[in-house]
Amino acid sequence: MSEPKAPKIEFPCDYVIKVIGDAAPDFVEFVVGVVERHAPGISNDDVTVKDSRGGRFASVNLKILATGEPQLKALFEELKASGRVHMVL
Repeated sequence: MSEPKAPKIEFPCDYVIKVIGDAAPDFVEFVVGVVERHAPGISNDDVTVKDSRGGRFASVNLKILATGEPQLKALFEELKASGRVHMVL
């Protein structure tokens, strides 16, 4: 049996990413700044923030215009390499 293939994404497209890290006063601004370098033009309507129940973590959802896999890979790598981000989905 062959393994099912992941659906192919057709670029450019709207793409939602979720970034989870330690809650800090500047965490959202940090995440938005990194994302802006890779996908300029994010508006406040494209960003939602949710704190964990205990307030220790924050998750930032952002809707971006994805132009291709290299853009997404570079964005994910920069976020993960920052040391401030626990997970990027």
